[in-house]
Amino acid sequence: MSNHSDEDRLNLLKTSGSPKPSEAARRRALEAAMLAFDAEQEKVVRAPQGNPIIDRLRSIFASQKGKWIMDNRLAYGLGTAALALFLLPLGYQLYTSTAITPIKLPGVIPTTVATPEPELTAPADKTDSGGAASMDAPVVVENFANGIASMRAAKPAGEAGQLRDEEAAVGLAAPEAAPPMQSLAAIPAPADAMMAQPTEPSGDQFSTFTESPVKIVKNEPVSTFSIDVDTASYAYVRKTLTEGWVPEPDAVRIEELVNYFDYDYPAPTDASTPFKPNVSVYPTPWNARTQIVQIGIKGYVPAATEKKPSNLVFLIDTSGSMDEPDKLPLLKRAFALLVDRMGAEDTISIVAYAGSAGVVLEPTKGTDKARILSALDNLSAGGSTAGAEGIELAYRLAEQNKVKDGVNRVILATDGDFNVGIDDPEALKTFIKGKRDGGVFLSVLGFGQGNLGDDTMQALAQNGNGNASYIDSFKEAQKVLVADAGGTLETIAKDVKIQVEFNPAVVSEYRLIGYETRALNREDFNNDKVDAGEIGAGTTVTALYEITPVGSGAALNDALRYEQGGTAAATPVAANEIGYLKLRYKLPDGDTSRLVEEPISADLAVGDVAQASADSRFAAAVAAFGQKLRGSNYGDMSWDAIRALAQGARGPDQNGYRAEFVQLIDLARTLVPDSRG
Repeated sequence: MSNHSDEDRLNLLKTSGSPKPSEAARRRALEAAMLAFDAEQEKVVRAPQGNPIIDRLRSIFASQKGKWIMDNRLAYGLGTAALALFLLPLGYQLYTSTAITPIKLPGVIPTTVATPEPELTAPADKTDSGGAASMDAPVVVENFANGIASMRAAKPAGEAGQLRDEEAAVGLAAPEAAPPMQSLAAIPAPADAMMAQPTEPSGDQFSTFTESPVKIVKNEPVSTFSIDVDTASYAYVRKTLTEGWVPEPDAVRIEELVNYFDYDYPAPTDASTPFKPNVSVYPTPWNARTQIVQIGIKGYVPAATEKKPSNLVFLIDTSGSMDEPDKLPLLKRAFALLVDRMGAEDTISIVAYAGSAGVVLEPTKGTDKARILSALDNLSAGGSTAGAEGIELAYRLAEQNKVKDGVNRVILATDGDFNVGIDDPEALKTFIKGKRDGGVFLSVLGFGQGNLGDDTMQALAQNGNGNASYIDSFKEAQKVLVADAGGTLETIAKDVKIQVEFNPAVVSEYRLIGYETRALNREDFNNDKVDAGEIGAGTTVTALYEITPVGSGAALNDALRYEQGGTAAATPVAANEIGYLKLRYKLPDGDTSRLVEEPISADLAVGDVAQASADSRFAAAVAAFGQKLRGSNYGDMSWDAIRALAQGARGPDQNGYRAEFVQLIDLARTLVPDSRG
């Protein structure tokens, strides 16, 4: 039995400090509260978006994917907080009563801590608003350890030894000379204990697609696709990772990640030839036995004296769901940047759609900036999204003020509600196609999360001969509407298609990296009625193929037993060709396509990745990043290797975009460790 008095025991408790539940316990309780609230919500019939009492709640609706979507932002802020406060004592009880296992850490006083568990982090808009203090396990450990040390100091040597015997009985024994206490947070967790963060149930909608497979050249020697200059996917992925979540696979479109960055391809010198291809061939960073064929296009860059007059119509979503800092307020600041670039030959109109559609600003000269900015500033969010004539009004204004040989464009800005007056999606696409053929193009800017209709954004932009961008920050607004304004607004070539025929004598297999949603049939290449992508002034477009050379031993498909004729016969000319590249395009006001073609020579290939240009290595790093993030069946490359490749290929990086990408790699590898990737 112990010789210590009750008073000694009481002093021990006094000096140890009150134990606090761990962060994991607190979050378990919060998660339980959320689940309980969700269960109750299933019994409640929600009011449609724009309810006059709670107009920030969006409507519940069945998406095309068959998923039910609901914005519970306000409800979580109220109901969840109350339930969480009720259930938090349960978390404390779990913490204090659950069996726990002592661990020993070198240089740290051994103590009783809970086994590491994956974080149950709630989305930013669903956290407890009660401002509860953080309950960190290291603080509890340190307070208790300090209490033990105080008791030892007050005891004679013999009694202190007996005290340590008592401590050992409950797992609190410490060495004679323990070093200063260090935070457990500073001690790296074992690699196999790391868990990938879950994908946030965002409620955003993306087009579902299957990754492009490896194709056998003998069976399918020709690859055809439409170019894509959209960058929405990269900005969305960046926002998601920055907030600590893994984006869902369909949100990761590799071609949009690669095309977010500029590359130093040679630019044409004449607008009559708006671009010319640039081809490079180098070893694949994730598979030394295959090669990357990189096709790059640089759009013609008009001189300042060639600036075309612009007729722009802002079609702005002012529904209740836009009343968030990263939506309408950011939208206003973004458009203000574009207004600042307008001159005397430019006009701007504004149409808003919410409970009813209306013209906020009649066509106004770009020099009357005070009037334009005042109209923007007076916009406010409220009401449901049911603009009966929003899209028709916008195009009507654009057509009434159409500028010959100029830029005529409607810019739709929304968080995802596309009820702009035409309810049927196919009818809306047909309407936009008709206006496109009349010379008025459409661009789409997406804002916010939780209601984003990215799939609709993409479809409308493609049908409207425009591009889709996602504005997640003021910095991104500056990039899209100022730095890349030419590419965003001025089209220099439309219906641009790429077709590559691979030589079966040199290449056994190939796969196109990305562009799954842009694939075309082989016969579509020569059909001028088939719509394709557009290239803006100064825009760079990149496409990557991974090819398997004949005899490399890297082919994934076995040779056919009954195949006749063996490999295709190669002429002396074709023997040195990897393939043959063709591009078709139309001038902005043209209806007949033009053809550009050139062979892809094997002489272009370099023997080592390090010999490839910085642009080529960086593009490959971005592709590897996208493949790993979306869980590709190809391109298994460690995060460290991807980071090293990107870091070594940053180049001048005047705007810091490539440095930012390296930081995204660091974020991604904490959420999707290599052991789980």
